[in-house]
Amino acid sequence: MSHSVLVVMDPIVSIKTKKDTTFALMLEAQRRHWQVYYCQPQDLYLTKGHVFANCQQVQLQDNPDDWFSYIDAAPVEVNCGEFSAILMRKDPPFNMNYIYSTYLLELAQNQGALVVNDPASLRDCNEKLFTAWFPEHTPKTLVSANPHKLKAFAKELGDVILKPLDGMGGASIFRAKADDPNLSVIIETLTSHGQDLAMAQQFIPEITEGDKRILIVNGEVIPYTLARIPSKGETRGNLAAGGSGVPMPITEEEKAIGEAIAPELVKRGLLFVGLDVIGRYVTEINVTSPTCMRELENEYHINIGEKLFAALEQQLMA
Repeated sequence: MSHSVLVVMDPIVSIKTKKDTTFALMLEAQRRHWQVYYCQPQDLYLTKGHVFANCQQVQLQDNPDDWFSYIDAAPVEVNCGEFSAILMRKDPPFNMNYIYSTYLLELAQNQGALVVNDPASLRDCNEKLFTAWFPEHTPKTLVSANPHKLKAFAKELGDVILKPLDGMGGASIFRAKADDPNLSVIIETLTSHGQDLAMAQQFIPEITEGDKRILIVNGEVIPYTLARIPSKGETRGNLAAGGSGVPMPITEEEKAIGEAIAPELVKRGLLFVGLDVIGRYVTEINVTSPTCMRELENEYHINIGEKLFAALEQQLMA
């Protein structure tokens, strides 16, 4: 049976194929003889009770200088319910346009398409806040818009990480100690003077060993991790913030953390997820467009995308 997938993502012309997880997933779909279509979130639209995509079918090749071509010159209008699956792979920011896209994708799901990750769970599972559902695996955390509470939390712990709830790639993440002269202004900036919620977490010294990315595919914990090691003088391991990625086998403790969280992910229709783990603590649960797949595949000669598409094909046959 022929399958088709619509990949909703950032502009395909500007991706870095060497490290782009979405591109690797598209290659796997093509390898399995799926028809691969591409669009951006703004190309989705609703009319007469149905969701359509203004999209183009693409031909892919793993060549960093020439990685895709359009099969037809002009975009086509396709009823999203007719796709076998839709991959929502738009990077944050998680703003209102993103949320509107999830409403459209949820309707497309109701009309026949298998959407990954589940649109309702994309809305419900904020990548920072979702950690609170697993308190036994998270560092001491405070989420508040109240500057006095955040400052008291920092003074109590002595060393904290402060961050917004909607960022990515290490943007606007601060480390502050209790006597930091900039603590007040950091809190004022993150909370917009007490108007916006922000997160404060206990600083975890094991960040020097890396912020580990653990991938979980359809409930299966991948047995390798990518340790994002902060550059000298940094506390952020994010690759976008200058960290270096070091593939390594997963530890037993990390595997146990992943296996403890995995059942809830599957229950919520979150089939492709990346946990951020520092030491023995989960600091974020990435559900929008988890990355680091290509680095692990290239290092260990494994095919993680195959696991996702095998799961999709099994669900489509059910």
